[in-house]
Amino acid sequence: MNVMPEPVAVPSEGAGHAMFQDVPSSVGFNKLRKRLVRQTREAIEQFAMVNPGDRWLVALSGGKDSYGLLAILLDLKWRGLLPVDLLACNLDQGQPNFPKHILPEFLTRHGVVHRIEYRDTYSVVTDTIAEGKTYCSLCSRLRRGNLYRIAREEGCSSLVLGHHREDILETFFMNLFHGGRLAAMPPKLLNDEGDLLVLRPLSFCAEADLEKFAEAMRFPIIPCDLCGSQDGLQRNAMKAMLADIEARMPGRKDTMMRALANARPSHLLDRTLFDFTGLAAGGQLNR
Repeated sequence: MNVMPEPVAVPSEGAGHAMFQDVPSSVGFNKLRKRLVRQTREAIEQFAMVNPGDRWLVALSGGKDSYGLLAILLDLKWRGLLPVDLLACNLDQGQPNFPKHILPEFLTRHGVVHRIEYRDTYSVVTDTIAEGKTYCSLCSRLRRGNLYRIAREEGCSSLVLGHHREDILETFFMNLFHGGRLAAMPPKLLNDEGDLLVLRPLSFCAEADLEKFAEAMRFPIIPCDLCGSQDGLQRNAMKAMLADIEARMPGRKDTMMRALANARPSHLLDRTLFDFTGLAAGGQLNR
């Protein structure tokens, strides 16, 4: 069992990796930073993500979540809590008007080891999917395949993604309502080929906290002009539903996350997970 190192003493919450040199000194930001670091560390520990000495490929899209992921992982490394090497990677997918200079300049300025890869998956997606249809599924598959390739080329053991609590819950309800199955995004997953792990260290972090964090850190956000411009996506509907539930019953998102970690196969209907055939009154098994 892998055990994360104990915390090291830090001079102040404003100190740390170069990315944190000009952060706000307010109590509110320090609390936010501590909470995100703590929740990320909990996910890493609970799902045994770390094998000391490994190399992680950290996917960086230019959105708030991937920026936050990179910053928090760098913060953990600075604190002596993450004994792995990090390689930030942006896959430029050839989307129109993509500002190619922003990420290289940002990463170089903060001394972050990185790789920028160009692959025109945009043309593949737009040529394959009819106009007005959802691009996300194919775009995601093409992006993931390229990131797997890059991880192998760079000698990385894991691909690290910036999915957060809301992403997990939205995926669960999309599968429930549209896929007819109980499934979400696991914090740790082995790819189909069995040679790479997919890690989601932000699984316990709230999207609202990552939004506040990105604003305070002044990340140069790059919007997605491909799928972000399409209306009526199923995920948007799930996001709105969850926001409405949380507004009417605060704390329900955390309760839902606990439920995903507290499955009772004998109280569901999946006969492959529980032997209903062998269940009989009096503790006797039917044979």
